[in-house]
Amino acid sequence: MNIPFNKPHLTGKEVHYMYQAVYDGKLSGNGQFTKQCQQFFQDRYGFKKCLLTTSGTDALEMCAMLCDLKPGDEVIVPSYTFVSTALAFLREGAKVVFADSMKRNPNLDAETLEALITPRTKVIAPVHYAGVACDMDAIMAVAEKHNLIVVEDAAQALDSYYIKILANGDDSQTKVNKRPLGSVGHLGAMSFHETKNITAGGEGGLLIVNDERFIRRAEILWEKGTNRAEFFRGAVNKYGWVDMGSSFLPAEINAAFLWAQLENIDDIQTKRTLLWNKYYKLLKPLADEGCFNLPDIPSYATNNAHMFYLTFPNLEKRSAFIQYMKENGVLTVFHYLALHTSKYYEDKHDGRVLPECDRYADTLVRLPMYYDLEVEQVEEICKLISMFVRTC
Repeated sequence: MNIPFNKPHLTGKEVHYMYQAVYDGKLSGNGQFTKQCQQFFQDRYGFKKCLLTTSGTDALEMCAMLCDLKPGDEVIVPSYTFVSTALAFLREGAKVVFADSMKRNPNLDAETLEALITPRTKVIAPVHYAGVACDMDAIMAVAEKHNLIVVEDAAQALDSYYIKILANGDDSQTKVNKRPLGSVGHLGAMSFHETKNITAGGEGGLLIVNDERFIRRAEILWEKGTNRAEFFRGAVNKYGWVDMGSSFLPAEINAAFLWAQLENIDDIQTKRTLLWNKYYKLLKPLADEGCFNLPDIPSYATNNAHMFYLTFPNLEKRSAFIQYMKENGVLTVFHYLALHTSKYYEDKHDGRVLPECDRYADTLVRLPMYYDLEVEQVEEICKLISMFVRTC
């Protein structure tokens, strides 16, 4: 058995659309496929404004620039996340204040959020780990109370939703309000890296703007600090350098690749959900015995089947598990290291202990999850897991 951790899925149309982009003669981006992808996200998910970027990291950096941070401003970021979430704000001169995770899942603990706020706090940047929603009602309430900007790191959260149950005044009737992740905060960022549910050819991202006050400047930053987008719309008779910016716009061949994936998003999501549910069903008896914990999906969240992970009782057990699976031909990987204890930032951290973040850093392990994985392979993986917990 030889099962990799990840394998990017190809729908069959990627090369065809890339060929079309090449022979359309518009390679530098913002052509037909860029516009189609951006419109897709706006139509399907109701985002006010979308701009494709070269990576999820670039999308986060654009978010940070739009927040107009000053040296000394503080941004609250979960410590259990990829370094890009923090780096985007550090590049703007802000101080990152790390938040702990929840006990039930690795997402930012909204109950401890307000205690981290000071007069210098400007932004909260929740990360929807594994595509599972943070408690956005609680986060947005704190943000509104203190006049803060919320930047959703939805890198893993494509096609996942935040659910709110609304009472109609009649106990027998309720209304469900589902909001796509990335649409709840003022700004959002998604990733189309090859490990995500869909990819733009290995790298790619999306800036999501939900607050109209940021739309015009977002376009300027995206166009290298120029008002070129307004010029092409006929809003100005010439364009020039008006602000900061960078080369955030991806090449058109990446947008063409992404379009082929977006055309098949429902099929991709259906298959991934099937695999995720199979893992859960087969592993639940072992979890019930206390061998490990399964992913937690709160009542306010949906599951986009981005990731299937286990949390073991301790680091030693997890390390033994990863080695056992590798010896038997299955690649499993641990995920984030705690950012507040990193060599780069440990002397800048305020010294608080973040026990839940540390626990996930030591005990969480990700199982193979990709479109081309077969149900029979999931069954074999689960048999191996059962053998491990019975013999190790």
